[in-house]
Amino acid sequence: MWVFYLISLPLTLGLVVSTLRYFAGPEIPRYVLITVGYTWFCSVSVIILAPADIWTTLSLQPDHPENGAISFLWSWSYWSTFLLTWAVVPLIQGFEDAGDFTVSERLKTSVHVNLVFYLVLGFIGLLGLILLIMMHRNWKGSILGYAMACSNTFGLVTGAFLLGFGLSEIPKTIWKNADWTTRQKVLSHKIAKIAVKLDNAHQELSNAIVVAQATSTQMSKRDPMRPYMNVIDAMLAKMFREDPSFKPQGGQLGENDMDYDTDEKSMATLRRHLRNAKDEYYRYKSEYLTYVTEALVLEDTMKNYERRDATGWKYISSFRASRTGKMGDILDTLEFMWRCILKKQIQMVLAVVMGIMSAAILLAEATLLLSKLDLSLFSILISSVKSDELLVQAFAFVPLVYMCVCTYYSLFKIGMLMIYSLTPRQTSSVNLLMICSMIARYAPPISYNFINLIQLHSETIFEKKMGRIDDAVPVFGQRFNEIYPLIMVIYTLLVASNFFDRIFNYFGSWKRFRFQTESEDTDGFDPSGIMILKKERTWLEEGQKVGEHVLPLARNFNDVDIEPGSNFSVSSKPIITYKSIVFVSKPD
Repeated sequence: MWVFYLISLPLTLGLVVSTLRYFAGPEIPRYVLITVGYTWFCSVSVIILAPADIWTTLSLQPDHPENGAISFLWSWSYWSTFLLTWAVVPLIQGFEDAGDFTVSERLKTSVHVNLVFYLVLGFIGLLGLILLIMMHRNWKGSILGYAMACSNTFGLVTGAFLLGFGLSEIPKTIWKNADWTTRQKVLSHKIAKIAVKLDNAHQELSNAIVVAQATSTQMSKRDPMRPYMNVIDAMLAKMFREDPSFKPQGGQLGENDMDYDTDEKSMATLRRHLRNAKDEYYRYKSEYLTYVTEALVLEDTMKNYERRDATGWKYISSFRASRTGKMGDILDTLEFMWRCILKKQIQMVLAVVMGIMSAAILLAEATLLLSKLDLSLFSILISSVKSDELLVQAFAFVPLVYMCVCTYYSLFKIGMLMIYSLTPRQTSSVNLLMICSMIARYAPPISYNFINLIQLHSETIFEKKMGRIDDAVPVFGQRFNEIYPLIMVIYTLLVASNFFDRIFNYFGSWKRFRFQTESEDTDGFDPSGIMILKKERTWLEEGQKVGEHVLPLARNFNDVDIEPGSNFSVSSKPIITYKSIVFVSKPD
């Protein structure tokens, strides 16, 4: 029973550490990394524990000693994720988001923000409890069971819609992106959009710097707010020291931008605004570099494939010098085979496999009500190898992971439309904490849903601990666990048939509320994206770095005059004029 679990556990730990190292920004505090890492580890532990639970249910007696270990691990994983996602992580997230200057003040701000949320949540929960007691006077459930049922219902119902969207979109997206021309079109649109966002973020950060510098200039050394201003000045100095290439341009003062020096709270607001503007700028810059690099590599791949006979099936890259020697030729040939031939074929095969898995999951969800007829592919596979421990857990693990991927894919899509995103090496503390909270919130419901799909005809330890929602909260009605997946199946079929896109297109003003899918960017090339790529290609061939001159391509400056050749340094001071801010170097 423990072979698969003990193999998966260190791999899970390695996956969590490598993922954190890849996505975390450079200034993430250690306690945030530990919290996020532990939350992710507990969430994935739930996923790798489910196959072991399925195996013990099939092969061991209910009173077997190993069931006690499974029960303990379920309690540890579930309650860790529950407490982290609903209490610990939101508190740390509020602390990290606060702009206050002392630990105590940041804690107060965090508690105040979360208190409002939990008061509203508690009030809704109390109303639901009163309604439950009034409708079912003989209800004998516990408050803890009611709280668990409400939490799990939230995850099951919202997770079902997230899962349905991912089941439809992931196979389609991978299949379309396997085509080089289609991927080029998508990237041209992405680059054009992200260049505009990067330009706006640069403008916003420039404005924030102007406000901070102007506030510092007008504040005397004896001002009571001066110590707080010194912290902001040090923050600016560190930013320019770490990234000398950043040049604020076009910064302007708004009507109320000189009112930040009134009290400590206003200074905290200024600090938070500056930090958020900085995080947003570097997040968009990271996304821009990712898309442009992928597009340039794709251009290299297409050129290498077209010239394969002339180059002898060797890959020539624009991003590195040519390899030399016999080993260099072998590596060039292997890289050509991977990028130009194998990668595309693997993507297409993967899309087909994922499409089959999506269809199998939908069929299993749709036939849950047919208790006497088991049409679940996963249930049939597990039953056919129930005497083999590793195969049972493998056949349970793979579709469960795919369901998690589909759910989290949709979750990140929502985040990109709202306030959080996962960006390589530039994800802020607040974003990391919010994402880990969402991941922890959906891991147990996804596992619970999958266990229902395989129809074991006997309760697993996890099901016993979670209990039936019908029993804990009768107001949901009988057989709730079998009915809500059917709604998800109908929703998925509507998504796959583009029903909602047609509705949103008919009501033009509703377009802002729909998921942004890559299929919208496959109609043609975006001229702005193509122009940016051509410029980046030219600069790359001249020996410059990708993204070094992106802002002039998209910047319009809103007709603000910037002094030609002006450079901003840590010691620069703003000269405030009626229309604009012009930076000049302070004489030594």
